[in-house]
Amino acid sequence: MKWDDFLLSPLTWALLIALLLVLAWRRLPRAVRLGGIAMEVLALVMMSPLGANLLVKAIELQVPPPTACSAPAPDTIVVLSGGAARAPRSADDFAALNVDSIRRLLAAIRLWRHTPGARLVISGGSWHVPEAMVLANLAKQMGVPASSITEETRSNTTWENARDVAALPSTVPKRIWLVSSALHLPRALGAFRAWGFEPCAWPSGSLYEAPSLRLGYFLPRSSSLNKADKAIHEWVGSLV
Repeated sequence: MKWDDFLLSPLTWALLIALLLVLAWRRLPRAVRLGGIAMEVLALVMMSPLGANLLVKAIELQVPPPTACSAPAPDTIVVLSGGAARAPRSADDFAALNVDSIRRLLAAIRLWRHTPGARLVISGGSWHVPEAMVLANLAKQMGVPASSITEETRSNTTWENARDVAALPSTVPKRIWLVSSALHLPRALGAFRAWGFEPCAWPSGSLYEAPSLRLGYFLPRSSSLNKADKAIHEWVGSLV
């Protein structure tokens, strides 16, 4: 686990606040006790489906719909890798890719099939065998010709995705389709705009789930903690 994953997690906050309250309860002023309890409750709410979905929805609402892209539609599709579960052993080690990467690629290929003559730019490094290389090979297996694929294999962050796509020897036009998860797109759109692109958003999927009146919707669970961690990471990443 990276240090920022640990630091930004509601679970970390909940444990630290609980520890401080237990150890220093008698010495704390009443206002500080109440503030600590309120922060503890907030952290627990964020780990529930209710809180996690509110965090996710607040970010995903910032993504403009594909219909907001002005005509003519871009003919270049840039898809950002979503990471790997482990280091790929080879360029065809598709099992190393995580679910988010595969979803993003599938969404990009679906868009490519509806965009005659489109170019598919796949961005992402991170390992000795770059994620973009593995995703490119998977795209070829799914029928995208090698002549239509460009790989950007150096970047490790969203900001570097934009910077290194802009620096590709085969120049990428300013107007592009940018494919990523709905949760990641606001930050990605901002990075690509900062590097001079005019990106149109193409979300690969949403983490948001509709509210439910079941008791479990209001109780902490591991899946919601994971979702909250991702949402908070995006909030802080956008600020940074």
